[in-house]
Amino acid sequence: NDEEPRNTANLYIISPADGTTQKNPVKIVFGLSGMGVAPAGVDIANTGHHHLLIDLDTLPDKSLPIPNDDNHRHFGAGQTETTIDLSKGSHTLQLILGNHSHVPHETPVVSKKITINIE
Repeated sequence: NDEEPRNTANLYIISPADGTTQKNPVKIVFGLSGMGVAPAGVDIANTGHHHLLIDLDTLPDKSLPIPNDDNHRHFGAGQTETTIDLSKGSHTLQLILGNHSHVPHETPVVSKKITINIE
């Protein structure tokens, strides 16, 4: 049986809090339990690395590597936080874990989407 084990991981945004108003630069802290963080290119079971999804309506195709652009930020070195600048107004933030090849896990590990306002 070579199926991935059922995912019990919990991916979440520690800060900023949902619904808050922030000033640039915004510090975003990633949280993960039930799995480990490993850099891209390192194939270790039950690990992945963070991808920050900014202002996306739908999740990326889980069968393909996650794109790398302004709306899909990669943290392939295993980072667990970042500081970014966003335009004024409302933005959504969400995390998705990618495997060693930037592909979402068979059962995607995704955080709740939060909304912040930039003043």
